[in-house]
Amino acid sequence: MRLNIQKTYKLYIDGKFPRTESGRYYKLNDKNGKVVANICRSSRKDFRDAVVSSRKAQADWQKKSAFNKGQILYRIAETLETRKAQFIEVLQLQGDSKASAEKEVYAAIDMLVYYAGWSDKYQQIFSSVNPVESSHFNFSFPEPTGVVSAIAPQQNGLLGLVSCMAPAIVGGNSVVVLAAEKYPLTAIDFAEVLNASDVSGGVVNILTGNNKELVSHFSSHMDVNACMYAGNDKEHLKTIQLNAAGNVKRVVVVKNIAEQNPYRILELQEIKTTWHPVGI
Repeated sequence: MRLNIQKTYKLYIDGKFPRTESGRYYKLNDKNGKVVANICRSSRKDFRDAVVSSRKAQADWQKKSAFNKGQILYRIAETLETRKAQFIEVLQLQGDSKASAEKEVYAAIDMLVYYAGWSDKYQQIFSSVNPVESSHFNFSFPEPTGVVSAIAPQQNGLLGLVSCMAPAIVGGNSVVVLAAEKYPLTAIDFAEVLNASDVSGGVVNILTGNNKELVSHFSSHMDVNACMYAGNDKEHLKTIQLNAAGNVKRVVVVKNIAEQNPYRILELQEIKTTWHPVGI
């Protein structure tokens, strides 16, 4: 009799799949109470490693052309499309109905295509030529905030993750995402999709673990430029807002994960202004 090989669900940091440095894990049960996987329980050190990876990758990612970033996001959607049956099955394993799982996977694919389409367009929408009294041209244009930490919502395993990630990276940011505790399998499977989709190592890092333990680290790290929160725990949000004041970190609260609009990209942009003398 042949025994099936059981998958070990690790973290995704710097384009690699390491185990947590702490050696800790938690058991994930299905709706019948059966243990289906052991999940890495990330530590503060894991998060620090992910931030270092994000910072290292962000500058090169920002320099890629808007068209190229759009191509890469579209490639993620293509790869997810070819593996949609697997994601539907994994969501069901974690407790979703088949109809709910199908709806979520299709919505995640569509969202990736949507933001891929905005990759070379949001700049025109949010840039401007400003009237000034002196003899100058004055331009304002969006640039990425930098490294973003994101805490995905607890109510689903794929769409919330994509909703945090896609508008961040299409705008030239790098991101560290904390996956939902209830749906970690989908998050690490999605990391495999990213790994096969031309996304540079470190642009997206995915951690699994305990929200209560990690929310403070995600919001207090001094080399994180923005913190995105897609949960609904008021105490967690209060902790994030207080910690973010330490380095004037931007806090973005995502209330509707299914929402698609270019202002989600703008939330993680900084408007820069440049002056140029007329006649030179």
